[in-house]
Amino acid sequence: MIAYGNFLFRHRNWVFPLVMLVLFIGFRPSPWGGSAASDLWLDLAGIAIVIAGIVVRGAVVGLAYIKRGGLQKRVYAADLVTGGMFAHCRNPLYVGNMLMLLGFLVIHNNPWVYALGAVFFLTAYHAIVAAEEKFLADKFGDAFAAYCRDVPRWTIRLSGLGDTFSSMTFNWRRVVVKDYSTVDTGVITVLALIAWQTISFNGFETARITLILLGMLLIFAQLPVLAVLVMKKTGRLRA
Repeated sequence: MIAYGNFLFRHRNWVFPLVMLVLFIGFRPSPWGGSAASDLWLDLAGIAIVIAGIVVRGAVVGLAYIKRGGLQKRVYAADLVTGGMFAHCRNPLYVGNMLMLLGFLVIHNNPWVYALGAVFFLTAYHAIVAAEEKFLADKFGDAFAAYCRDVPRWTIRLSGLGDTFSSMTFNWRRVVVKDYSTVDTGVITVLALIAWQTISFNGFETARITLILLGMLLIFAQLPVLAVLVMKKTGRLRA
């Protein structure tokens, strides 16, 4: 499991999107409730879950940042980070990721995608965490063991969360600089899933107007991304 986790840690930037692409294209979206209104409510629920995942990730990055990619795409940590959201959950970034994935699955709503996606991604994140915890235990020893005793691995402990936010300065610039691509990926994925859903339920010809509107939304959503890229390149936006 640790070897599998190290592999995924190094290659997750292409393995995870590939698995999602295969699942979402390989299985057609399934309607829920037998009416357009029911499907709309399910889509809205999925979007809300995706937003919740983005908010969790933003809270993590804005309070206490860690180098998420490790060192040369290998598990690494110079320090044991226990502040910010890491005082309430040992893997809050992964919790945010999994909420986003759950939202995508809800929008798609195919039983096979639920089952296969859950098996793959839950196993994958379990393996990555196993690899990370092995590294942290070897490097930080008793300090990491004490941290594990005090802080849950997957659930976010809500007690004291208000005190954490009030005692720290929230770095909005860092959230924008470090996590804008995650937000953009979430927007693109949601719009692509709704487009695929519309085609599957109504056929391409009937769905044409909706697809045009979704395309316009996609273009509009790229404007703030372009602005961030320009500001980063010109040095006007730094973490």
